[in-house]
Amino acid sequence: MSFTSPFAKSTSKPGHGSIIVEILPPNTPVLKTVSYQYPLKLIAPDPLPPPNYSGETDTPRLIHIVFLLTYGGGIVAGDSIDLDVHLDHKTRLLLLTQGSTKIFKTDDPQVVSHQRMNVHLKHGAALMYLPDPVQPFAHTAFSQSQIYHLDQGQGSLCVCDWVTSGRSARGENWDIYEYKSRNEVWTTEASGKKRLLLRDNLILDKHGRTDMRLSSRMDRFSVFGTLIVRGPVFASLAKFFLDEFEALPRIGGRNWGDAVQAEPSSKEQRRTERQSRETKDGVVWSAANVRDFVLVKFASMEVEGSRNWLRAMIQEEGSVLDAFGERALLCLK
Repeated sequence: MSFTSPFAKSTSKPGHGSIIVEILPPNTPVLKTVSYQYPLKLIAPDPLPPPNYSGETDTPRLIHIVFLLTYGGGIVAGDSIDLDVHLDHKTRLLLLTQGSTKIFKTDDPQVVSHQRMNVHLKHGAALMYLPDPVQPFAHTAFSQSQIYHLDQGQGSLCVCDWVTSGRSARGENWDIYEYKSRNEVWTTEASGKKRLLLRDNLILDKHGRTDMRLSSRMDRFSVFGTLIVRGPVFASLAKFFLDEFEALPRIGGRNWGDAVQAEPSSKEQRRTERQSRETKDGVVWSAANVRDFVLVKFASMEVEGSRNWLRAMIQEEGSVLDAFGERALLCLK
């Protein structure tokens, strides 16, 4: 005798997740949906109001936060994770992790693990995606994509994408088969036509087009990262990165020697101290204005070097902490 279940068949797929933040009239953002399937796991603590919230109508009443995790602490060979995120107008979301995204080894280089994230932002929405770095172990093959869709070009982004050389304590040094990461930002115009605003790719493979090992081509750096900044919520942060990059010492720059100089301001003193730490930690970075985006590239000899540098930059500028609170920097502590 066969048994027929009275319940409808599940339409969820392994590794799929969904986050939807909507505005509940008159002006209360709510986390409408947080759903996930193994091996993806999502944790959503209680939302908090922005620091110093005074009830202005243009300021979101609550900042939502969601942590992205995987069961077992990492992505196993052949796993596929797909996450969809939808932000209603004037909502704000923090996407964080609770540790580095570990990529476990594969016995077959053709068996590639995948992670995909599609984010849709309406007018006035803001996303801050500041995870811990991806940590591919030796003999791994991994590909990820982060695709952001802005309704009529409106919306604010501050997203970080960074990767490490592996488990340095075990002697791993870019001993991967391949690592690919793609970031794209699209806009949907009033006519419904989609247009690409930005595409940024990082492709690392074992040999590339040379016989030189990947570790030999990385110039002793163990971290590579990209920070993408856009929109009015992060306009001050974007300008800060551009200004600080312009102030970096340049080869061939003037040396005034014993010329009389005015007492440095507190800002100049902080800048000098930070640049000294960057040199000590082996941090190199650049910032460029690309189609209304500020694209920041950075690298360092150790993970802590990049972590300390990025945290110091965001803390010194201050606007992110004012808008999202201290929790925004949890992955940089």
